[in-house]
Amino acid sequence: MENTDKSMAHGCGNCKSGILCTTAIPLFNALPGDVQKKLTEHSVQTTFERGSTLFRAGEEVDSVLIIRKGRIKLCKYDVDGNEYILDIINDGDAVWENLFLEEPVFPYDAICLSDVHLCEIKKTEFIQLLAYHPSIAMNLISLLSRRLQDSNEKALLLSIHDPKIRLAGFLLDRDIRCVGPEIKLKLEDIAASIGLRPETVSRNLSNFEKAHLIKRLGKGKIIVTDRSGLKKIYETK
Repeated sequence: MENTDKSMAHGCGNCKSGILCTTAIPLFNALPGDVQKKLTEHSVQTTFERGSTLFRAGEEVDSVLIIRKGRIKLCKYDVDGNEYILDIINDGDAVWENLFLEEPVFPYDAICLSDVHLCEIKKTEFIQLLAYHPSIAMNLISLLSRRLQDSNEKALLLSIHDPKIRLAGFLLDRDIRCVGPEIKLKLEDIAASIGLRPETVSRNLSNFEKAHLIKRLGKGKIIVTDRSGLKKIYETK
């Protein structure tokens, strides 16, 4: 990761207070409490400012990165510098998928959309954990299956030609996955996520708001007020 963090410390401050961040991580929450505690005691806590780059495509993967708090976009760029957002992850998510490849590298860039608090668990300690707790392997398979399903759904979404239907599907997905009641994304980030022009997204958001399907609060905040209405639009695909 790039050296853009504001602070770094061994052990998670939350975990030292008795609140284990691993309990919110599907990869680790099935482990016994004492194992989770030991794992977090050996973690490294880092804090990154909004706009920081956590890592870039091609950099080596040597640890599991747990998002304790914050939002991160995973993105790629084409030869012309156009950004394509692959996913937006937040509290409780983890980055680890390429850890076990022969030459593990990140396939995308990771940019902080807010201040981000991470817990980092080194690859060597994670492998030791797998050796003593094979049940984690089942969690890995389950999570990878879910990621594959999400990727297939994203591919389906991007295959839809009607921008209104594509945007409706995206908002439905983000409404489920976001932390809290609000979808917090700039217009440009929504456009880059679903391959549309910002003005196209803006026009359709305005139409959705007029139809009382969503409410825009300003500063990139959107509340879905009528999920069934958006679902009806999406199901016309």
